[in-house]
Amino acid sequence: MFESAIVSRHLRALWALPGTELGVVGWPATKRERVFGSWHYWWQAHLIDCVTDAANRVPTLVRRKRIAALARSHRIRNITGWTNSYYDDMAWLAIALERAERTQGIGAARSALVALEKALHAGWKPETGGGLPWRVGSDYFNAPANGPAAIALLRLGRIERAQEMADWLDETLRDTGTGLILDGIHLPSGEIERPVFTYCQGVVLGLETELAVQTGEPRHTERVHRLLAAVEEHMTTRGVVNGGGGGDGGLFNGILVRYLALVALMLPGEDRQQVADRRAAAAIVRASATAAWANRLDVEGEPLFGHDWSRPAQLPGGSAGAGYFTSGGSVTSSKVPERDLSVQLSGWLLMEAAYLVSAAGL
Repeated sequence: MFESAIVSRHLRALWALPGTELGVVGWPATKRERVFGSWHYWWQAHLIDCVTDAANRVPTLVRRKRIAALARSHRIRNITGWTNSYYDDMAWLAIALERAERTQGIGAARSALVALEKALHAGWKPETGGGLPWRVGSDYFNAPANGPAAIALLRLGRIERAQEMADWLDETLRDTGTGLILDGIHLPSGEIERPVFTYCQGVVLGLETELAVQTGEPRHTERVHRLLAAVEEHMTTRGVVNGGGGGDGGLFNGILVRYLALVALMLPGEDRQQVADRRAAAAIVRASATAAWANRLDVEGEPLFGHDWSRPAQLPGGSAGAGYFTSGGSVTSSKVPERDLSVQLSGWLLMEAAYLVSAAGL
């Protein structure tokens, strides 16, 4: 149902070109959004990931063609090629296209992955103490770039670099007080920016879980255990992921639950601790999905999710109050966050994650 809602409200041909499809970033949409004057590279990467989830759940020719159309349209709209100046953006696209190629045989992803892997691997800055900057030329090295980039590189066979990045994240950005992963650090000054976001926890949980599988080294399962406990304590209420926003923030909680589902399904080990961790991760996903579904709106027979899964969703009153780019490159929330594609993609991510853990009997 949620897939259908996003397809009907948000998907549209790019510039009326045949064989194209891209996500309109607001609903109801402004004229600028309808013609893809605003399109938000990294939101579209998560749209590809969600469509791949759906194709993996129930394979159909329509879904497979949609993945290929979205990938092609992403390349056309980006104009200059597959890459851009933001390492976090490129990492999310690499994750989405690697899954699309591996699970659905989308051949068009191969040339993209060559370019994206090269950019992500070359961006590592050992001369400043390690880390991948947020964007080209920046002095800011953050979890939103290093977490997904490490996952992408790990899946592309760069295990040693991914492990290096995981160690850097743990040593540099883990808050010893809460156990949570902080946003980032300015280098070489060493000034840390201390906000904590749900998606920073999600990507580190996912990275450490996959490294535990690939390497068998106990430090990775131990880090998952520690961070999962911190997420439960500081980022959930009655088992439901806290809060949520719009704009770029609309995707944060969905990313956390995607990787909580990965912990539930993939964390290796049969000791009591690993079994408990898998069940705890699955429980957060299930509780969040139950709450989000209970608080949805039904609009013309299709669901609309709220930005905060524990509160009733609000119906956007129109296209007024759309989000905008800040000088730092991020996208603000619309006046009613539910109009943002990011918020709705988060809901779709949540439902696909809940399907996975439920299907696994967790």
